[in-house]
This record gives sequence, C-alpha cells and structure tokens, in this order.
Amino acid sequence: LAPEVLKGYLFIEAEDKGPVEEAIEGLRHVRSILEGEIDFSEIEHFLEAKPSVTGINKGDLIELIAGPFKGERAKVIRIDEDKEELTIELIEAIVPIPITVRGDYVRIVQKK
Repeated sequence: LAPEVLKGYLFIEAEDKGPVEEAIEGLRHVRSILEGEIDFSEIEHFLEAKPSVTGINKGDLIELIAGPFKGERAKVIRIDEDKEELTIELIEAIVPIPITVRGDYVRIVQKK
C-alpha cells in the first residue's frame, strides 16, 4: 500500500523482516525499514476506492497526462461519474469537438 497522502511511505504486510527486505530490494530511494505493527483502522481509509473524477467539476481547466492528446489542455464540459469519464473540449483546437476520456488521464490545472 503506497498512499499518495503519505508520500515516501510504503506499507508492507509480512510475518517477519526477511520478505520485506526482498520486496524492497532494487527499489530506488528506499532508505530504511520502520518495523512495527499498525492497527488496520489507521490505514483502512487508504483502501477505499475513490472515483477518478472526484474533485473535477464542469468548467475546470485540465491537462491530459495520457492518451493520444497527452500534453493538451482542455475544458471539462460533462462528467460521467458512473463510467468515470469526462467529456472535454481541447482549448487550442480550431474546431471545438467534444472528446470523451478516462478520468485518470487528466490532472486539474485550474478550478472554475
């Protein structure tokens, strides 16, 4: 488990230290192991799946970070939370054509 909220931390469940050392072998930037037990209730909220479109609103300016339009900026015109998809219009397009992309293909540049 590697939660975004706790950057730089990786939680590994194991019986003893040996398998953990094997798991992190070869990982860059791993400096040390903090041994100890964590109550499941402390990390349970990290395991809850959130839709990838959470926090994105109609009218927001986004940047595409994956797919064929990677690097392009666009405006959100519709959000489908069930399918986790956004309908967007590219900012620099000569003719505004609605494009549907996955929610995890974008990052917010500016809120409306």
